[in-house]
Amino acid sequence: MSEIIWVISQRSGKIVRARLGKIDMKPGESCLIESELGGDLAVVIESPSFFGRFPKTKKDSVKILRKATEEDKDKFKWLEEKEQKAFQFCLSRIKERQLPMKLVRVRYYFSEKKGIFYYTADGRIDFRQLVKDLAKEFKMRIEMRQVGVRDEAKLIGGLGVCGRPLCCASFMKNFEPVTIQKAKKQQIVINPTKISGLCGRLMCCLAFEDESKGRMYAEEEKVEEG
Repeated sequence: MSEIIWVISQRSGKIVRARLGKIDMKPGESCLIESELGGDLAVVIESPSFFGRFPKTKKDSVKILRKATEEDKDKFKWLEEKEQKAFQFCLSRIKERQLPMKLVRVRYYFSEKKGIFYYTADGRIDFRQLVKDLAKEFKMRIEMRQVGVRDEAKLIGGLGVCGRPLCCASFMKNFEPVTIQKAKKQQIVINPTKISGLCGRLMCCLAFEDESKGRMYAEEEKVEEG
């Protein structure tokens, strides 16, 4: 068994479950957690006493690497500044080379050995010369990663019509299919401007509502049968 705490990423704003292991952490303290970029800075928002104990699993929780030092915090600020400069440089090269693509975000690995440049485009893009420009400028491995409009919203973030942070940018790990049938089943007026998110696709919460109502109807049927 391993104690689980909730932490919020300082880079993405996403709330995730993290395994404490032998590290003692308290709400408000900063830590380094594992991530696909080699590490992420996070702040503890709830202690184990609030959530109790959970099975030690890698399925829905990340590992806390160590408590964050002031040097770690300074490095993440520095990385964010580097990412912003890389974004502006890449944007200028895209315009100069007249590439039909939209730059979404730049993320650096914690080790500074690789940078990921996220973009959207209608089709395949020949960005070989662009990659050479970036590699020459930043002296690191460059990865161009094409994403869809839903992933774009997830990377950028924002507020939904409910006034809360986008679900995809705050807690969702995977996108689930959302169809117009789910909206009709809930007897919602089919108005594209009302049921579409910032990405222009059907709002993810339509699937949440459909699932919750399904459970509610199932419970009512059990009560009637009883």
